[in-house]
Amino acid sequence: MAAEEPEPFDDSFADVLAAVQRLVRRRLRRGLSAPRLRGAHIELLRLVATRPGIGVSAAAKELYLAGNSVSTLVNQLVKGGYMRRETDPGDRRSARLHVTPAAQERLHDWQRRRAALMGEQVARLDPADRAALAAAMPALRRLAENLHEEAGGS
Repeated sequence: MAAEEPEPFDDSFADVLAAVQRLVRRRLRRGLSAPRLRGAHIELLRLVATRPGIGVSAAAKELYLAGNSVSTLVNQLVKGGYMRRETDPGDRRSARLHVTPAAQERLHDWQRRRAALMGEQVARLDPADRAALAAAMPALRRLAENLHEEAGGS
């Protein structure tokens, strides 16, 4: 009797995705002269960069975080010079979030270095593996979209 092949989409699938993300973050931290930002800081900065003027509540909902957690992140990013708050003219109790030029520069550098790292690593793979990764991209995007949609309903 042959040993049963593991199901390709069992828990090891999520483990591999998490490991790739963790290793990319570690590699990108090397040689970084600025203080390290946690993943949640980067996610919030990326969101605010793509949606300038977003409020704290909307950012919390988009990132699936508690409002007070996002407020804490905002306070830390404001203190670090990466984000600024503006009072919402329509509701003086609310704040609108914007990234600073320092944050834009840092995000651009991070994206450039991440693209270079991934490009180098993918280039080291054999052509069949590169083709498999390219073919998997649409399915992985749909998986991310499905997870995002489901999280919005919970």
